[in-house]
Amino acid sequence: MKFMSGNELREKYLQFFVSKGHLRLQSASLIPENDPTLLMVGAGMAPFKPFFTGKMKPPCTRITTSQRCVRTGDIENVGRTARHQTYFEMLGNFSFGDYFKHDAINWAWEFLTKELELPEDKLWVTVYPKDEEAYKIWAEETSVDPSHIVKLEDNFWEIGPGPCGPDSEIYIDLGEERGCGSADCAVGCDCDRYLEIWNLVFTQYDKSEAGEYVPLAKKNIDTGAGLERLASVMQNKKTNFETDLLFPIIEYASAVSGVTYGVNEDKDVSLKVIADHARSMTIMIMDGILPSNEGRGYVLRRILRRAIRHGRMLGIETKFLTGAVDAVLKIYNGVFAELVEKQDYIKKVISLEEDRFHTTLVQGMELLSGHIEQLKTEKRTVLRGEIGFKLYDTFGFPWELTDEILHENDMTLDKDAFDKEMQQQRQRARAARHENTRVAIPDLRGLDTEKLLVDSSVKEAKIVCIWKDGKMVDSVNDGEEAGMVFDITPFYAEGGGQIGDAGILEGQFGKVSVSNTKKLPNGTVYHIGYVEEGIIKVGDTIKIELDEAKKLSSARNHTATHLLQAALKTVVGEHVNQAGSSVTAEHLRFDFSSFEPVSKEQLQEVEAIVNAEILKGIDVDICQMSQAEAKEKGAMALFGEKYGDVVRVVSVADFSMELCGGSHVKNIGQIGLFKIMGESGVASGVRRIEAVTGRASMEYANKQIQTLQEISDKLKTRPDEAAARVDAVLSSIKDLEQELTAFNETRAKEATQKLLLSAESYGEVQVVIAKAAAGDMDELRNIADMVCDQLTCGAVVLAAVNDGKVSLVVKVSKAAVAKGLHAGKIIKDTAKLVGGGGGGRPDMAQAGGKIPEKLADAFSAAAAIIKEQIH
Repeated sequence: MKFMSGNELREKYLQFFVSKGHLRLQSASLIPENDPTLLMVGAGMAPFKPFFTGKMKPPCTRITTSQRCVRTGDIENVGRTARHQTYFEMLGNFSFGDYFKHDAINWAWEFLTKELELPEDKLWVTVYPKDEEAYKIWAEETSVDPSHIVKLEDNFWEIGPGPCGPDSEIYIDLGEERGCGSADCAVGCDCDRYLEIWNLVFTQYDKSEAGEYVPLAKKNIDTGAGLERLASVMQNKKTNFETDLLFPIIEYASAVSGVTYGVNEDKDVSLKVIADHARSMTIMIMDGILPSNEGRGYVLRRILRRAIRHGRMLGIETKFLTGAVDAVLKIYNGVFAELVEKQDYIKKVISLEEDRFHTTLVQGMELLSGHIEQLKTEKRTVLRGEIGFKLYDTFGFPWELTDEILHENDMTLDKDAFDKEMQQQRQRARAARHENTRVAIPDLRGLDTEKLLVDSSVKEAKIVCIWKDGKMVDSVNDGEEAGMVFDITPFYAEGGGQIGDAGILEGQFGKVSVSNTKKLPNGTVYHIGYVEEGIIKVGDTIKIELDEAKKLSSARNHTATHLLQAALKTVVGEHVNQAGSSVTAEHLRFDFSSFEPVSKEQLQEVEAIVNAEILKGIDVDICQMSQAEAKEKGAMALFGEKYGDVVRVVSVADFSMELCGGSHVKNIGQIGLFKIMGESGVASGVRRIEAVTGRASMEYANKQIQTLQEISDKLKTRPDEAAARVDAVLSSIKDLEQELTAFNETRAKEATQKLLLSAESYGEVQVVIAKAAAGDMDELRNIADMVCDQLTCGAVVLAAVNDGKVSLVVKVSKAAVAKGLHAGKIIKDTAKLVGGGGGGRPDMAQAGGKIPEKLADAFSAAAAIIKEQIH
């Protein structure tokens, strides 16, 4: 097992299943698409429910993803346990009527033991008692220890009627030191010793309303592995919070608060809560969720306010969460491009919410203070739970805050009554979700769409309807997001991969920031807006300030996308067809069909062709014609678009002609410089090109030139000679590495001979216990291996001290193992004496410590343990 970062682990998993014929898909948004039964995506399979139920045909019968998930059912446990989180990523591989148990089990085992190199003797498997097929595959087709296969009745997955089936879980034994100490501790125990790292669900039945389990004609596979859990194993961390997927946020919170992590348990809880919640809120806002008093917006607001509250508990009185966003950005650098694109927006939303909570905190404190004075007058010491719940529900007061303030006044909260109110609220929420089959868009059949107009020149309009969370409302207030329809609009609606127009609306009593514009199937244009201040009502006349700069930037990128596709067909081949696109003001992304990467030379040629066209300064011709006529002229259809009998054709002379409803520049010269930033594979047979135009392309080019100049300066050469200079440096480094390897091998051999001279005989067992000059654990293991290989029946206990830390290795030959020696048990007690811990197999174990001055005591203990073990 080797160290692996969270980002490396995610990529390792996805690439592994791509190699097994899976289509790699990006994570779906946390906002479920067309699924009103879910508040947020909370499982890897959630976006694929239509494929599992058969309502939709999947794009491929094998899919793999790393899905963003949020669960808040037990939010109170966050920070108090090693694994509870609100946000997490679920690694998954899915089969829709394709492979089944045989492949799913063998691939899971292969990935864990071969790709991640997890020790097989530490892995355990659970199966459903009646699932003999799964048991047989595990026992006969994998190298798992048969005694490590456990049958548990809980291993059956079902949620009411519908697809269901047995499941099989994989656990890793993290060692006795992580356990509860109970003699009955085993797989399934609630302690931290046996950690579930993988779950394979074998969907093979369809449960009827009558409770019958009918075998499915096409069986499915749904697997999940928590990224954070796997990262904690690969990074040898006791909790998920100490992995590189969360700890940088803890470090930030620690620096801001001045509280050192690992010193005080209660303060550690607050640091962990801030880390978890900062990550959750950042991703939730990235996916389009905004704070509100209901639905997923309420979940976000609650998470935000809990984080602020725990910041206060650490002594942070000022706004601090926007800084935590920067820590999240560093963690997911290169993973979620949307984070970088939306970072300013995310920070603004969080900053406004911090200000808003400060106001509600003051209001809540005034209300609570009034009740405290009343209790004192009445000589009572218990605040009614209903009042505590009102503080929580109306003002966002966590009950812990109310309880703490009461304690400062020698009073308490009636927690039982509070919990009763909370339970009733949850029941109401569940009932509402069950009864409410709303969709994002309300019933607009009463709207006279014939009178709605689109005119790019208008600057003023009247609001004809507003809705929020699928319900028609008369008005929306500060901090709320809503959908709006105007009697006339200049906004371009999202389509063809291009994001809709944005802008500002100003009414007499409010201001709205429009983030996107979309179109309903019937052609109605609606606007998604966030009320920045005041109130907006139906019937209000609003002034419209379209974001012209953003609109023109989007138009540049959209027209450039057309030129790019034409150039690719010329250079790569006519087989190139669009497979998806994204056009924003910042950049363009173009996915296309191709079974091999586009070479650097081809990319350069494509870029040159597009820029040559741009320099011609040709007008873009946009006209309407029948679909048949457009096809006859050779116009290409845009991916994902639906076309009527009359279509809009966008042409650039004889170079490009496409059906498209998007916005474009009037003259291709307006595009400016076209620059390809990169080309990559996104799925089997699908490639992606990302590019920039206009100001963004100039900024990109200037940054590249600046970087080249900085590299040249450091290499003390000219930019045109930098590549040759780098080659020379790399060649020199390679020579030095070879020399260093040879030197280390010689040093290890010399150390081996010296150590062998110190061997002592304990009966028939030769034992070497000594300190070795090794720079790291790998070198120490290598020396131990070389010494042990020279002993017919022997044991080697070696230690190395580097930077004040101790590394320990124990090696035992096969003959010595037969004599009763166990490396893992030897090192367990030995490592404790140097302030560390570890474990391992009978023939090999390793550990670390932080008290090098206790090495002599550790060596003495090791000698005593070895003598006791020999039989």
